[in-house]
Amino acid sequence: MSTEIKTWEIIDGKLGAINSTLAENGRKETEHLEEWIKTQTDILGNDILIIGQQVYTKSGPLDFLGIDNNGNLVIVELKRDKLARVVLAQAIDYASDIATWDIDKISEICISYTGNNLEDHLTANFENLEIDDLTINQSQRLLLVGFSIEESLSRMIEWLSSNFDMAINAIVLNYVKTSNGAELLSRTVTIPEEIAKEKSNKKKFKIAMSDEPGEYKIDKLKELLTAYFKRANYSSNRIKNVLLPALLDNEILTRKQLKQEFVKTGEAPDESQAGYFIALISSQLGHAKKDYLRQIIHYQYPDNHWTKDNFSLQQDYKELIKELLIDLKQ
Repeated sequence: MSTEIKTWEIIDGKLGAINSTLAENGRKETEHLEEWIKTQTDILGNDILIIGQQVYTKSGPLDFLGIDNNGNLVIVELKRDKLARVVLAQAIDYASDIATWDIDKISEICISYTGNNLEDHLTANFENLEIDDLTINQSQRLLLVGFSIEESLSRMIEWLSSNFDMAINAIVLNYVKTSNGAELLSRTVTIPEEIAKEKSNKKKFKIAMSDEPGEYKIDKLKELLTAYFKRANYSSNRIKNVLLPALLDNEILTRKQLKQEFVKTGEAPDESQAGYFIALISSQLGHAKKDYLRQIIHYQYPDNHWTKDNFSLQQDYKELIKELLIDLKQ
């Protein structure tokens, strides 16, 4: 059913209905509504960060681009009046383009809007976030925001959510201006927030660790490595762009040398940040399911039982790595 919010003001012990709109009070979508939302993004949901405004897509500018604490991009489409069914097609059109964006493009948008790169912005705003457990833009969420909603659109949202587990929701706002001039903004949602979050949440589980290498045949190994390095994941990009090229040029690379390599290539501003990146890479190398990485990359524990060091490439796979890096660039 369509959603409608009504507000009454109590004056002299009596209820008086307040019927006011943004337009009637000279408030505009871009000049006022967007600015209000930017000051308190919790109105969209407490798991969403805005990382771009009026973001250009192949189908035109998107009102807000957000990201949630699972790495999913959130397409936010605002309407000053009623949400019509055509808004759904518009949001899907945006999502079909955004789904192709890689982590570098998304980070550029984030830098332009927030002044911080995507990784720093996520870790600064989401507590206890394991940044490298995220696959950025693996899926997209649609969030339609307006001041009322057509019954047909509300019905379609509920159907898509219930039958196809689509991460979609509508927020219906109510703007009122009281008799003393105070402006109030309230909201309700089409899909209960807990259900909407559940559809976009990753399954939480403890990641099994191992030092055992894989034993894949060449074709299967190349397939697994290609799929891994094509992921929009920070550490997979750093292994591909820094660690592997450095290991092709060095028989053994110490942790200290790898820090210097990160700084030299411009991937890290200083060795302290490089150390953080290497810690994330070490974690990736230790994931039990990523035994294909350990099949090509060898490491030691020279000082203690938990800090990986003295990285090297298995000699049998150097030509494979050279070919793989060329293929990935193309």
